[in-house]
Amino acid sequence: MVPGFFESLSCRLQRKSRMSNEPNSDKSPGRPPPALSWLDVPLAWICLIFGGAALVFMTGFSAWNVLVMRKALNSPIVGAEDLLVLALVVIVALSIPLGARSGAHIEIEVLESRMSAGFAKWSMIFVKLLGAALLVVMAWRLWHSGQSAVRFGETTQQLLISFEPFYYMLAISTAVYSVVLVLDIWQLLRSDKVVSLRIGREPS
Repeated sequence: MVPGFFESLSCRLQRKSRMSNEPNSDKSPGRPPPALSWLDVPLAWICLIFGGAALVFMTGFSAWNVLVMRKALNSPIVGAEDLLVLALVVIVALSIPLGARSGAHIEIEVLESRMSAGFAKWSMIFVKLLGAALLVVMAWRLWHSGQSAVRFGETTQQLLISFEPFYYMLAISTAVYSVVLVLDIWQLLRSDKVVSLRIGREPS
């Protein structure tokens, strides 16, 4: 099942790469512009591989620790909670930019149906520009927190694993999120719509 999934993903990415050489291929409805392949391809692979590995580790390790070590043997693994929390941080960090690029984040569109097309477009550009600026500040503060983590002794409770690399990971993912918003603005200015990355099966 897993090899078939990655083979299917590889075929889709190869088709997307071939389409970038075709004239006017970026005009196809529902397909991201080929210029975004430099972000979509590595983002999809990194998030699916490392995020999937972290999720498998969380599920298997949690089941082993709770059902076998704690319930059956009455000897839980020391520091298991630390490892599960850090694995969750990895999943969240990888989900932030992937969710932004695939359109998975929640958007509340209460008044959009009552707006004109031009006003809706420019209000969306303004909101995304404001969001990108806030995310840049957030990424900067997360990076600064990573630099200060060792000095202030920010570690997990039992294994004393430093939070420094995880601050850096969150800072990078937040910065990528801001890049995604800037690319959304570019798509709006270019074609009046944002085409998101599709991870699942493509329509025939």
